[in-house]
Amino acid sequence: MTKGVYYSVFGLALKSNRPLPGLAPLPNLPAADVEVWLGEGPPYLDHPGAALPEVWYLSPDAGRSEVPVLQVWKLEGGAYFRLRYRDGVEFILNREGTRVWAGWPGNAKLEDVTVYLLGPVLGFLLRLRGINCLHASAIEVDGQVLAFMGPPGAGKSTTAAAFARRGYAVLTDDITALEEKGERFWVLPGAARLCLWPEAVRALYGSPEALPRLTPEDAVDPEWDKRWLDLAGPEYLFQSQPLPLGAIYLLGERALTGPSFEAVTGKAAMLALLANTYSYYLVDKALRAQEFEALSRLLDQVPIRRVTPHPDPAYLPRMCELIVKDFYALSLPPISGKASH
Repeated sequence: MTKGVYYSVFGLALKSNRPLPGLAPLPNLPAADVEVWLGEGPPYLDHPGAALPEVWYLSPDAGRSEVPVLQVWKLEGGAYFRLRYRDGVEFILNREGTRVWAGWPGNAKLEDVTVYLLGPVLGFLLRLRGINCLHASAIEVDGQVLAFMGPPGAGKSTTAAAFARRGYAVLTDDITALEEKGERFWVLPGAARLCLWPEAVRALYGSPEALPRLTPEDAVDPEWDKRWLDLAGPEYLFQSQPLPLGAIYLLGERALTGPSFEAVTGKAAMLALLANTYSYYLVDKALRAQEFEALSRLLDQVPIRRVTPHPDPAYLPRMCELIVKDFYALSLPPISGKASH
């Protein structure tokens, strides 16, 4: 790839052969950490002597279709991974996490491909590069990061958007990539946007039409109508530099008694982290062991707090206030060291 468009995501310099929708390009950089080929594949994988693919993962949630949502194969003895989604969008990654190729059927749009690329594909690529990731969104409070962790539907992005509306800077949505430096874990900024379901947009802005769709109505799945909040605009703040992780807030089940908080410690804290690591189902035993050791060190440094939100979205501003108050009440280690980015 001689010419391309450069971007910065999760501390990586990406070079793409085509513009990526929803991302702000950078000036040409001297080198790229990851090269992305959209609409192209690695031709040398099709040579006659290529090793047969090895099934690596089949998602269990086939739903109404017999085709799994995600199928993953190892290629060339593990030198490459092929990810194929139910809608026909495909990616191939090399084992080093430095190259990505993407292909898609004629009814898919580049916006569909970008949603996968900036989400699960880059999440897996980060894991291949040895970067541990939590299924969490993150914001800045007083020079430190609060990460909102939880399963799909827990309200991670919604909580981050509520903070964004109150003037807090957002670092990342859905994937919180962690780099261990010295005695602290630093959060690497993701893309400058938040992805929200229409119900969340209605709760925050009064109407789901207040924000644009991530993918057009004639996309491969018109019923998948997530909206996106542009954090690069003048109304919001995006933190583009890494910051140390200060606390993790585990979003639990909603209750009329909320918002309320409690500490999560010991075995329960480790189980919560392991259940909310990103792309855990795709990593091998060696990466999983490395991750476990890193999470053990993280638990020694970063408090985990379980949040019980109120079911009424009108309580979101109040929950934001209480989260900040709870964070300031914690006894945290001083910030030391600087990120080398």
